[in-house]
Amino acid sequence: MEAYCVKCKTKREIKDPVAVFTAKGTAATSGVCSVCGTKLFRMGATEAHNGMERPVIVSSKNGSKPVKRSGKLVIVESPAKAKTVQRFLGKGYQVRASVGHVRDLLKSQLSVDVENDFAPKYRVPNEKRPLIKEIKSDAASAAEIYLATDPEREGESISWHLLESAEIDPTLTKRVVFHEITKPAIEEAFSHPREIDMQLVNAQQARRIMDRLVGYSLSPLLWAKVRGRLSAGRVQSVAVRIIVDREREIDAFVPQEYWSIEAELEKPDHHSKKNVFVAKLLKVGDKEVGLDKEIPLPTKGEVEPIVKDLEAASWQVIKVRRGERKRNPPPPFTTSTLQQEASKKLNFTARRTMAIAQQLYEGVDIGEQGSVGLITYMRTDSTNVAEVAQKEAQDYVTGRYGAEYLPPEPPQYKTKSKGAQEAHEAVRPTSAMREPNALKDFLSKEQLKLYQLIWQRFVASQMASAIFDTVSIDIEAKHEKTYLFRAAGSVVKFLGFMAVYEEAKDEDAEPADPAEGEGRRLPPLEDGDPLNLLRLIPEQHFTQPPPRYTEATLVKALEENGIGRPSTYAPTIATIQQRGYVLREDKRLMPTQIGTMVNDLLVEYFADVLDLGFTAKMEEELDDIASGDREWVPVLRDFYGPFSEKLKAAEAAIPKASVEPEYVEDRVCPLCSKKLVIRFGRYGKFIGCSGFPECRHVEPWLEKLGIPCPKDGGEIIERKTKKGRVFYGCANYPNCDWTSWKKPLQQPCPQCGGLLVVANKNFAVCTQCETQTALEAVTAEN
Repeated sequence: MEAYCVKCKTKREIKDPVAVFTAKGTAATSGVCSVCGTKLFRMGATEAHNGMERPVIVSSKNGSKPVKRSGKLVIVESPAKAKTVQRFLGKGYQVRASVGHVRDLLKSQLSVDVENDFAPKYRVPNEKRPLIKEIKSDAASAAEIYLATDPEREGESISWHLLESAEIDPTLTKRVVFHEITKPAIEEAFSHPREIDMQLVNAQQARRIMDRLVGYSLSPLLWAKVRGRLSAGRVQSVAVRIIVDREREIDAFVPQEYWSIEAELEKPDHHSKKNVFVAKLLKVGDKEVGLDKEIPLPTKGEVEPIVKDLEAASWQVIKVRRGERKRNPPPPFTTSTLQQEASKKLNFTARRTMAIAQQLYEGVDIGEQGSVGLITYMRTDSTNVAEVAQKEAQDYVTGRYGAEYLPPEPPQYKTKSKGAQEAHEAVRPTSAMREPNALKDFLSKEQLKLYQLIWQRFVASQMASAIFDTVSIDIEAKHEKTYLFRAAGSVVKFLGFMAVYEEAKDEDAEPADPAEGEGRRLPPLEDGDPLNLLRLIPEQHFTQPPPRYTEATLVKALEENGIGRPSTYAPTIATIQQRGYVLREDKRLMPTQIGTMVNDLLVEYFADVLDLGFTAKMEEELDDIASGDREWVPVLRDFYGPFSEKLKAAEAAIPKASVEPEYVEDRVCPLCSKKLVIRFGRYGKFIGCSGFPECRHVEPWLEKLGIPCPKDGGEIIERKTKKGRVFYGCANYPNCDWTSWKKPLQQPCPQCGGLLVVANKNFAVCTQCETQTALEAVTAEN
């Protein structure tokens, strides 16, 4: 056993160790330095303390009279959580909040002793010292101490840091864990306390130390070789790489022209809109038609002869197939799917989603019931649901919709995420009976929206599948050649879970084909029925590049590749934007010039660190530490050895990159007449004086679109609100007040020549005549 020797100024082996207790009853070990003989003292219980009688009294707060320990102290992370937990525990318990982390590695240095088994050097921040002093005082007089921090590695680590930094007696301390802040869950947790799980603590320590080793090694390298104020991180750099790689795919993409042919048909003698439908060309003769098929239809020239032949053809139904299709409900939310769905349905960023979910978890005052936790713990990769919660959801569905809306057996969902912790629960409401409408007077708009999303998803996940009646009609057109067309439709036969919830469509999904649309009812047709051709619809298309990531699709990519864990997705995405490596525009993420440069440098010299497979493997090894299958020090040693060698090689090999200043044309500083340059700050581009730091003149960067304002002919520019939301306005503001939330397009309206703006992912709309135009057509013309 070692302790710090003040004379030797380093850790030394304790000679002649003796197990003792302090005046306050805290276990410790006393001895002398094995080198210089100075008295050494180390806090903490050891095996030698087993069976020893502990002092039952401690000094009072003012150090005068001894007092007996009494009462129960509970420590949680946040004041909101403390308030809710206190209400359920009642008298006899004092609930204190640590207000997040209480101890961390020093910011001013590496704080990791790589020569001494990666021993971390922790420090309580100055702003937390008064709080730790209070907790230490309360713990010194409490008969029982319960550490009730969040139920995952980070929460376990906070509990351990509290124990260490406040010098809490471990023999009087228990760890309690609950996944929801409700009376039954808290009572259950306090009836089954346990010790701090050091395997979870060590997994979190290993993650923190590994991230510190990477960040504090690569960041100075970037400062020296690229420019100051840059940073690199083990997970954040991989996220940037994913975005840069996608941008390169887009840049390298060459659009390919192709055509489709559809026919608008009707049943003869039934002149009604209900009997009109659209079918799509599938075959010419026995050859398939399509982009990667035998007949690709790459140009208008190849389409025109087919259209001419079809105009003279006779049309007949040759096969009608009727069937039934089930659509199963989606599973309840994990952290990842919650962030994705909140992005698609509510337009929330990942960070915003987690902040609101934290409020709902920790407790909201809902009137007579007081402060109540409304959802279960929101950092989870499991889709498991407690039997009690399933039973309550079944009772709600039966009472509200009827027994036919329940599946034959309670559903069991399998978690898809790598390394999922099945002992955890999905994100769900703490009570299915607590409908969103009943809470609208107590929740903010954002809280209500997110709660409703979580409630609907969970209740739907416990309901029966939706059933659709489907019909597929094969149609033959005959003239010089024989053509096969097909139309498909489906209508809801039984709503099932869709009575409560329908999952948002993928942001990158192709627009629905009118010949295959769900919810489309086809006229009653039978084999052999003749049909009338109303019109042919030949349509030009261009293949599209892969879309840029949104926060939702990036979270999905990180999860699918095993990069990070539920607690890291939101902070990672926020960090890469704050560092100026990635910009978020119209919900899409794109790399900046400096982000691309840093990525390329790191990929060249630290390919392993930025490799998706390697990063996922490190996550698996951290999982192994948490489960007790591996020790944390060997994992760090295996990582740091090769990494440090590559770091030395990179420091010698990387030339200093020169990022040439980008000057603003025909502009000089109004203060000193030196040239103005475009700079990048934490919040994006801005204009500054090239004479900095002597001259500190700055201006906002106005992103010009090269489109004239429809009101006064000035330049349309991109602007941002105080909250960072993008909008478009005239550069002549305040003399011109024209603004638009929707992005203007350079292509004028084909009908009136007015300004086109992006209405949605498929259409543009004119601001003057309100005519809609397909975005694909506008893009192709540009």
